[in-house]
Amino acid sequence: MSSAQRREQLIAIGRQLFAEKGFDATSVEEVAARARVSKPVVYEHFGGKEGLYAVVVDREVLGLLNRVTNALTGGHPRELLEQAALALLDYIESDTDGFRVLVRESPVGSTSGNFSSVLNDVAHQVEHVLAGEFKSRGYDPKLAELYSQALVGMVSLAGRWWLEVRKPRKEAVAAHLVNLAWNGLGNLEPKPALGRPAK
Repeated sequence: MSSAQRREQLIAIGRQLFAEKGFDATSVEEVAARARVSKPVVYEHFGGKEGLYAVVVDREVLGLLNRVTNALTGGHPRELLEQAALALLDYIESDTDGFRVLVRESPVGSTSGNFSSVLNDVAHQVEHVLAGEFKSRGYDPKLAELYSQALVGMVSLAGRWWLEVRKPRKEAVAAHLVNLAWNGLGNLEPKPALGRPAK
């Protein structure tokens, strides 16, 4: 196995262990044992458990941000909200280990990104969309930051819940999230669906 292949193997094993057990409960010994290498091989590639964790988290942060950014193709704000919600739920479904790594607590003193930093980046993208929409409707665009944090927080917490229950289907979860965000509690549609024209 080449050095690059060994590095990728160790990253994959670290990702799996951090998802299963968290940072604190994962040891270099365990990473090395699963890879069938000695501990010094792990240290050689990453300098220790913290270095391996940082690489895993940075890759997950970048992957999730790219997924959400690439999903935002619609022109109408409701379409953008649908696309962002589905992108997060797609990530949870297809990259469950990565999502588990991101939502677990980071080690004390960690400077690598985490789920909170990803959510802040996504919220800033949503904020720009909302600010333009607020301005065109005569609302105070300064409130776009508050609303973007609320929307992204709602979707992310629902995503954490859905990770465990996996019911209903992700499209239904996204439709209900968009229904709540778009219509508010006072105007909920009885049977929400994605792609419905905006009111």
